[in-house]
Amino acid sequence: MGGVNPLELLALELVESDLQRLELLLAESVIVGDDYLDSVTTHLIYAGGKRLRPMLAIASATGGAREASRDDLLGGVALELLHLASLYHDDVMDEAEIRRNVDSVNAHYGNLIAIVAGDYLMARSATIAADLGVEMASLLARTLAWLTRGQVSEVRTAFSVDRTEADYYEAIEGKTASLLSSSCRVGAITAQHGPEETEALTEFGRCFGMIYQLRDDILDVTATENQLGKPAGQDLAEGVYNLPTLFALRDPVVGDELRALLGEPLNDADRERARKLVVATDGIAQTILAAQSFLQTAHVALSSVKSPDLRQGFGSLIQSLLEDLPTY
Repeated sequence: MGGVNPLELLALELVESDLQRLELLLAESVIVGDDYLDSVTTHLIYAGGKRLRPMLAIASATGGAREASRDDLLGGVALELLHLASLYHDDVMDEAEIRRNVDSVNAHYGNLIAIVAGDYLMARSATIAADLGVEMASLLARTLAWLTRGQVSEVRTAFSVDRTEADYYEAIEGKTASLLSSSCRVGAITAQHGPEETEALTEFGRCFGMIYQLRDDILDVTATENQLGKPAGQDLAEGVYNLPTLFALRDPVVGDELRALLGEPLNDADRERARKLVVATDGIAQTILAAQSFLQTAHVALSSVKSPDLRQGFGSLIQSLLEDLPTY
C-alpha cells in the first residue's frame, strides 16, 4: 500500500474508533491468567499490525455509518486470531526470526511452543465464531481449510520449475485471499446484509487478497532490501516461484538460464542473478496485467454494495495496491 495507512485510504472515521475498541477485545480473548501462556499468545498482538482483516470486517458491517456492535467487533477478532495463528505456524515453517519488528514467537519461545500457541489461537477463534452462530462457525472452518490447502499447495510445489499458474493461484487464494474474503463476509454476516451484498463483499475481499499477494510478489523481485526488510528475491532463494518468476521461466531469451539456476536453494550471488533475470523479462508487466483483471472484477462487485461511502473507501483501498509499482 505504498506505506499509506489503510485507514486513511478507507476514510471512514467511525471504523478507526471501532478498531481501537477491538484492540481491547483482541487481547482479552486470549488471556487466561497463566502468565507464561498469556505472554506467548499476546506476543504478536502487542507487537501491533495493520489489523487489515478486522478493518475489512468492521467496514463491511457498518459502512462507517454507525458504531460497530459487539458482534461486529467479535467477528473481526475471530478473523484476526485465525490470521495470527497462521503467522505463528508460518514462522516455524520458514524458520523466521523477526515478525513485526520483534522476535518471532518461535525464535523467542521455541518451535514447539509456537505451534501449540498457534493451535490455541485457532481454538479461540473457533470458539468466538461458534458463539456468533452456525453460519459464522462454518465460515471460519472453511477458511481454515482454505488456508491449509494453500499452504500444502505451496509446499508441494517448492523448488519446482514446473510449477503452473494454476498451482500458484491455488496457493495464494488459500494462503492470502481466503482470509481477506472471509473478513468481508464476516462483516456482512454480523450486519445481516442481504444475499447479493454479502456475495459482492465476499468477492471484493477475494480480489483484494489476490491483488495484495500479486503486489507482494512483484515487490519481492523489484524492491530494495531496505524497503522489504529482507533480501530482495527471497522467494526465489526459498523455492517459492511466484507469478513473475513463472512468466520469466517461459521467456525465450532468459528462460533456460533461469531454469538452470532454480530448483534448489540459492546462495546470495545466485539469488541476485536469478532476480535480475526475472526483472529482465516481461514477467512484472504480465503480473501487473493479472492484478488489473482482479481490480476490474472487484469494481464490478463493489457496484452491488449499497453504501456509497463504503464503495468509495474500498475502491480507494484496492486501487492503492497497484499504485507506485515499478514497470519494466
